[in-house]
Amino acid sequence: MPSKLKKSRKQRGSRYCGWGQVGQHRKGGMRGGKGNAGGRKHHWIRTVKYEPERYQKKGFTSVWAIGPEADTINVGELHKLAIDSFGAEKIKSAPEDLSLDLKALGYEKLLGRGSINIPLKVSVPEYSLRAQEKLEAVGGQILESE
Repeated sequence: MPSKLKKSRKQRGSRYCGWGQVGQHRKGGMRGGKGNAGGRKHHWIRTVKYEPERYQKKGFTSVWAIGPEADTINVGELHKLAIDSFGAEKIKSAPEDLSLDLKALGYEKLLGRGSINIPLKVSVPEYSLRAQEKLEAVGGQILESE
């Protein structure tokens, strides 16, 4: 059966008015801090709902939208790759006839880290200027492929 009196009237005469201890209903601790405290922690729902631009995070970029990174190889790794592909004897006997198709080997970009001493003809879709300079310095060249 409903009562006509509000809780605050009913509790008159009791020391704590239904709050347990005296300090449990005072100051900012009751509301989870003062002002906008806890906007990134315990009041995150309020932040998302009422202030979505507060931290300037709007949505996300999915991994599929970015796309995969190109598989890269450095100039310094071409020597080992040439030995694996052609053998050490062929590299010593006829080094100027060697050509590597990096796209067929699964690489999409040639980068310039490391050094090389074999004049290779390398076919690759993308390459850096440092890689091109290093290959041309030893007598090799880069052939662009699609």
